Amino acid sequence: MTGAYEAARARRSWSRVTDAAPSHDELVRLVSAAGRVADHSSLRPWRLIELRGDDRLRLGRALNKADGKGGISTKPMRAPLLIAVVASYSKKSKVPRWEQETVAAGVAHMLSLLLDEAGWGVFWRTGDATRSKAVAKAHRLGKREELLGWLYVGGKPEGRDSGRRKTVDAESFISRLP
Repeated sequence: MTGAYEAARARRSWSRVTDAAPSHDELVRLVSAAGRVADHSSLRPWRLIELRGDDRLRLGRALNKADGKGGISTKPMRAPLLIAVVASYSKKSKVPRWEQETVAAGVAHMLSLLLDEAGWGVFWRTGDATRSKAVAKAHRLGKREELLGWLYVGGKPEGRDSGRRKTVDAESFISRLP
């Protein structure tokens, strides 16, 4: 098997990346493919926010504000490109909210696979800050939007492996209907 199977088997989180990052044009090309995930009623209930340069400082300020601190958190500076993953819920649809959120998460995961396959190091950061008012305001989220997290993207350090994940014992996760 090749293609998607190999990309999924090779996927790793890269908690340390270099200062290299994909261009905006490369990101657009990869997002166009990631947006092809299964999507009930083709709602496209997601959007992505590209954070580079000083955008990361603004996010760092919001993260500290969410923690009741002053100053700027250095967390967003750990990668040259952060991609905020936003679930944008449609109110006028029969598709339940949880299913729309699943589509947004699917786009993020597919994008992380595509970025990894293109040679970029990626890790997905989540946490309580995704639900804070200060962070939502910094991202200018709408009333029917939620931040699911950020993909941190940068170059893969040469001569360094991100660490091997244990192989999944797939048999233990598959069962028949009782």
